[in-house]
Amino acid sequence: MTFSMLDYVIFFSYILGIVALGFFVSREKKGHAKDTNDYFLAGNKLTWWAIGASLIAANISAEQIIGMSGSGFAGGLAIASYEWMAALTLLIVGKFFLPIFIEKKIYTIPEFIEQRYNTTLKTILAVFWIFLFVFVNLTTVMFLGAKALDTILGNGDGRLLMMAMAGLGLVAAAYSLYGGLSAVAWTDVIQVVLLVLGGLITTLIALDFVTPEGGILNGFAHVYKVAGNKFHMILERNNPEFNNLPGIAVLIGGMWIANLYYWGFNQYIIQRTLAAKSLKEARRGIAFAAFLKLIIPFIVVIPGIVAYVMYSHPQGTVLVDGVQSAFSRPGGGINYDKAYPWLISTFVPTGLKGVVVAALTAAIISSLASMMNSVSTIFTMDVYKPYINKEASQKQLVRTGRIVALLAILIALFIAPFLKTLPQVFQYIQEYTGLVSPGILAVSMMGLFWKKVTTRGAIWGTLLSIPVALLLKIPALELPFMDQMMYTFIITVVIAGMISLDGNENDDDPKGFSLTARLFKTDSVFNVAAYAILMLLVVLYAVFW
Repeated sequence: MTFSMLDYVIFFSYILGIVALGFFVSREKKGHAKDTNDYFLAGNKLTWWAIGASLIAANISAEQIIGMSGSGFAGGLAIASYEWMAALTLLIVGKFFLPIFIEKKIYTIPEFIEQRYNTTLKTILAVFWIFLFVFVNLTTVMFLGAKALDTILGNGDGRLLMMAMAGLGLVAAAYSLYGGLSAVAWTDVIQVVLLVLGGLITTLIALDFVTPEGGILNGFAHVYKVAGNKFHMILERNNPEFNNLPGIAVLIGGMWIANLYYWGFNQYIIQRTLAAKSLKEARRGIAFAAFLKLIIPFIVVIPGIVAYVMYSHPQGTVLVDGVQSAFSRPGGGINYDKAYPWLISTFVPTGLKGVVVAALTAAIISSLASMMNSVSTIFTMDVYKPYINKEASQKQLVRTGRIVALLAILIALFIAPFLKTLPQVFQYIQEYTGLVSPGILAVSMMGLFWKKVTTRGAIWGTLLSIPVALLLKIPALELPFMDQMMYTFIITVVIAGMISLDGNENDDDPKGFSLTARLFKTDSVFNVAAYAILMLLVVLYAVFW
C-alpha cells in the first residue's frame, strides 16, 4: 500500500502542529527573557502527567520501536524485560534517588557528581556523556528513524535515508532550540498519545492480517500457537538470543545495571523529574510512566513476533508476496529491524497509515529533541560556564546551549549513515553503553548511600571499570554482555570501596550525604500506584515465564 495524499496531509499536519505547539508553550512572557532555569529545567513547572508522558516520549523512540520490534522478530517477548523491569526501576528511582537530586537542586547528573566528589570526576563524566549522547544515542535514533521512514515512504532501498535524517533533525531542532525543555516536555504529551495510538493500530491490524480468516483474537491465538517459543520471558541457554538476554540473569543480574543507570543517572531522562513543580509531583509522574511501561511491549514487541510468523510462514499463516526478500540483507542474513516499518508499509490502510507514521515520527523527534537539550545542558552548565566563561550572563548561557544543540544534531547527521551494517541496533546500544554504565552506576550509587566512599576511590573505580569491562569481553570467557555488566559493577564497587577504606576505615568522607528516613517517605498515591505496578508485574511474568 502506497502513502496516499491523505496520509501526507495527516503526516505534515502533525509536523506543523507539533512545531507550532512547541513555540506556543515555550514563548517568552513579556519582559521576561529565558534564563537557564526556564531553558534547561522548564522553569520547574512540570506537572505529573507532563513528566510521565515526557519520560516515555524521551525513552520510546526509534531504537525502542524499530529496535525492540526487530528483537521481537529475532528472540521474542524476552526483550520486553527492558520495559517491564523498567517499571520497577522507575519506582526505585522515584522513592530513593529523586529525593536526593531534588534536595540538592541540581541541573545535571555531573553536577551531582561534583557535589558528592569533585570537579575533576564531574568533568570526566560530563565529557563522556556528551560524547555518548552525540555519537551513540543521537546517531542511532536518527538512523533507525530515517530507516523506518525510508521503508514506509519509499521502497526501503535507502534513497530517502539522508533526506529523512535531515528532516527529522530539522523538525526536532525547529522547536527545541528555541523553547528548551519546556517545548520538549509539553509537546511530549501529544507525542505519547500519538505513540500509543499508532502502536495499537499497527499491532491490531497486524494481528488481523496474520491469518487468511482474519480477526484480531484469532490472529493472536494463531501467533501464540505457531510461535509459542517467542512468548517466553526467560530464555533457555540453547536459544540463539541467550547471549543478549541470558535467562534468569535478566531478573537478578545485569538488567538491573542497565535499568538503574538509564533511569537514575541518564541526563536526558532524569532531567524531566528535576523540572517538576515538587518532589510529590515528580514521583507521581514517575509512577505514571511506570504504568505506561507495562503497555509498551504489547504495541512494540508483538508486531515483531507477527512479522516473524509471516516471514517463517508456518501452516495457517497468510502468504504475503515479497516477505522473504523484504527481510533479506544484500550480503546475506536477516534484517530484523525492518519488521515494524514493513508491517506499516504492507498492511496499514490509507489515512491510518498517516496517523501511524506520524506517531512513529513523534517518538523519534521527541527523543532527538530530548537528547539535544541534554547535551546542551551538560555542556553549558558543566563545561562552558565553569571553564570557558565563568562570568557568562543568563542570555549567553542560553545562546550557548542553542548553538551546542545544533552542533550535536549536525554531527549525528554526519555519523548516522555508518550504522547501516548493524543487525540489531537496539542490542548494539545496550552492549556499547554497557562498557561504561556499570562503573558510573557503581560510584554514583555509592556516592548516594555510602558516606565512606572517597573521591579518590570513585575516580579509580570509574577509570578501572572500563578495562575491567573490556577484559570480561574476552571471547574465551563466553560471558553474555549482561553478565559482563553485573560483574563489572561488582568489581567496581570492590575497587572503589577498598581504595576508599585505605587509611579511612573509621571516618566518613566530608562530602558524604546525610540522609534521613523522612527524605524517602512517599505519599499514599505513590504507594498505591507502586503496589498495583508490582502486582501487575508478578502476573505478567507468571503468564509469560
